[in-house]
Amino acid sequence: MRYITFALLALIGLVNAELWFGKGGVPRVMELQAKLAEQKATNEAARARNAQMDAEVRDLKEGLEMVEEKARSELGMVKPNEIFVQVTK
Repeated sequence: MRYITFALLALIGLVNAELWFGKGGVPRVMELQAKLAEQKATNEAARARNAQMDAEVRDLKEGLEMVEEKARSELGMVKPNEIFVQVTK
């Protein structure tokens, strides 16, 4: 009877050790949770960037004001009969 008790205790200890230190143990789960949180943050930043770009594309498709603003700010374009004055600081 004594041997059976020790054998069962050893098996319980082995299962418990596998839970804490094994391949799918607690440290691995914590590592995966950290990676998941990091990936969720990255995904959220990408969603925000995509939403901003989507809004910009819609503005470009719908209104000429956005096209004109882009042409003036990024390309330095001016309308006919306009004078362009550049002030440097």
